[in-house]
Amino acid sequence: MKIIVLAGGLSPEREVSLTTGVNVSNALIDNGHEVMLLDLYYGTKSKIFKPKYHNHFESFRYHYAVKPDIPDFSEIKKQPYLFHKSIIKICQKADMVFLALHGSIGENGMIQALLELYNIKYTGSNFLGSALAMNKHISKELMLANKILTPKYIYYEPNTLLDKVDLSFPVVIKPVASGSSIGIKFINNLGELRDKIKDYDEEIIIEEAIIGREFTVSILNNEVLPIIEIKVLNGFYDYVNKYQANKTIEECPANISNDLKTKLEEISLKVFKILNLKSYARIDFLVDKNNNIYCLEANTLPGMTPTSLLPLSAKENKISFNRLCELILKS
Repeated sequence: MKIIVLAGGLSPEREVSLTTGVNVSNALIDNGHEVMLLDLYYGTKSKIFKPKYHNHFESFRYHYAVKPDIPDFSEIKKQPYLFHKSIIKICQKADMVFLALHGSIGENGMIQALLELYNIKYTGSNFLGSALAMNKHISKELMLANKILTPKYIYYEPNTLLDKVDLSFPVVIKPVASGSSIGIKFINNLGELRDKIKDYDEEIIIEEAIIGREFTVSILNNEVLPIIEIKVLNGFYDYVNKYQANKTIEECPANISNDLKTKLEEISLKVFKILNLKSYARIDFLVDKNNNIYCLEANTLPGMTPTSLLPLSAKENKISFNRLCELILKS
């Protein structure tokens, strides 16, 4: 097959996406496909990846690794659009587009809707599922409506009055439509909260901080993969701890009771269904000392970097990285 792998773009998760794109592209080349890796923002003008199809006969490999800092878009953004004008024309000539995007228009349904308008086949969830899952406010409301426990929260729009906060401190500030723990802040009191929300020019949710064990559950073609417990060595599971080596212990399979395992699997599949997700996803949880299970969010295009959790979970199920990419492609 001729496959375009779309990565990068202007998302705060740009670095992660570029690394996912490299890993996926190399795997698909190994699998015998003709593969072109494109930066969504730069298209054919990318200085990182030469826009050319590569296949397994060339012994070619892409190279990139996540840099430790969140990208500075003042150094990157030089064009008044979110994706390069060459992208659609190139994607129309391919058999399939493999979405290796994270955050921003890659996961909020915009790129999916655009590809559907041009009848271009792509991997992952459709535009509706992507939009529902990416927006933490909407996804949490859907969870609550379906009796799925999620941390108590309030929704806040920028430049509005924050009067009464009916939450127990500490709380967590989270941008409504962002991933990779970017923009997350832990707040201990109301005064600090009123001060810190001034830093945000986007919609946020203010969520009660749940103290407990952190788990993630990957789903592939409606089947639950082995559950992972995330044990951060210092701080919380932030951008650095997620994507830099030796910062976090990922225990797979998680050492938990059969009862907790069954409940996490059942809730994950329920969330997958109510958010209208397709093909694959990863669902994140916190479990407190009383074994109350709080669903945090769903990730519709989970990372495929060397430290990412979906490939680790698949590996435990004897699914190699190359095979995982092929299963996603065929689904």
